Amino acid sequence: MEVEKQGLLIFPYNGNAVEALDCIGDSYRFIGFVDDTPEKMGVTPQGHSVLGREAFSKYPEAFVLAVPGSPSSYKSRKEIINNLGLRDDCFARVIHPAARVSPLASIGSNVLIMAGVVITSNAVIGSHVCILPNTVVHHDVTVGDWTLIGSNVTIAGNTVVAENCYVGSGSTVMNGLRIKSGALIGLGSNVIRDVEQDSRVVGNPAKILG
Repeated sequence: MEVEKQGLLIFPYNGNAVEALDCIGDSYRFIGFVDDTPEKMGVTPQGHSVLGREAFSKYPEAFVLAVPGSPSSYKSRKEIINNLGLRDDCFARVIHPAARVSPLASIGSNVLIMAGVVITSNAVIGSHVCILPNTVVHHDVTVGDWTLIGSNVTIAGNTVVAENCYVGSGSTVMNGLRIKSGALIGLGSNVIRDVEQDSRVVGNPAKILG
């Protein structure tokens, strides 16, 4: 007899959430999106429900994937997710079937890993992390909690990306560097030196903005 899949709610209804649908595979039974914006409530053009936060109590056994954040709002991710008031064991881990994660890597909770991502030996991916398609995280890299990593990013070995960072799509981070908490790396940057806390860098080679 087939066992019913665990239900999944995705918060909020944004671009990351829509892309997450492609990553679920056979792991979960998607229930719907959860959002705080009244204008988004109802049914999406694709036929998926958009519910309010009451869904968390309506479906108490469901797992939750929380994927808020963008280049302009990434620093608020920790506060937004904590304000959901959910237990740590409520959060899902969603890894696209076409991603390749080393059995020697460590992956936290509330993590979304999209198609084509490669995570190699001894990498440590914290909790509440999103990694977009076709990114490569090499050996012995640490990615801290609450961090967003764009698509087609390469993070070379022994690098540490601290908590609550944003690494823009198409960027490359050289081996052995330290990207400190709250930092933003702009699109297509080539990072060849450490990035200080809360700073913003962009370019080839990446330089501080503002």
